[in-house]
Amino acid sequence: MTGIVVVSHSRPLADAAVALATALIPGLDAPLEVAAGLPDGTLGTDATEIMAAIERADDGSGVVVLADLGSGVLSAQMALELLEPELAARVRLSGGALVEGLVAAYAAAGTGEAPEVVLADADAAASLKLRQVVGPPPP
Repeated sequence: MTGIVVVSHSRPLADAAVALATALIPGLDAPLEVAAGLPDGTLGTDATEIMAAIERADDGSGVVVLADLGSGVLSAQMALELLEPELAARVRLSGGALVEGLVAAYAAAGTGEAPEVVLADADAAASLKLRQVVGPPPP
């Protein structure tokens, strides 16, 4: 099953996003790991913690990583460089918004979708929200 890793500068933010996703879509059991904040509890991201979370989330099917802000993405990219190449090849970094992307990714992963589908759903989630806010195009 496709694993998911949530990367955030804030552990409480990551835990809340995970709690929201799992509560909105009960009954699923996708591998879901968090790499958030620094060991001393302050804000930040740690590439080695992200690497460890990816290793825990992977069962051989692949992993999708969602990050909250720019340097979280940079830390996730650094984590990919630290992974064994075979595992790194199975990891996809999502450009999706953290909350919307996580909910979509969790739904897709939890229903057995492949990493490419999980990634596509995570990346598209924010555009669906934008379409909801803006409304349908004029006829």
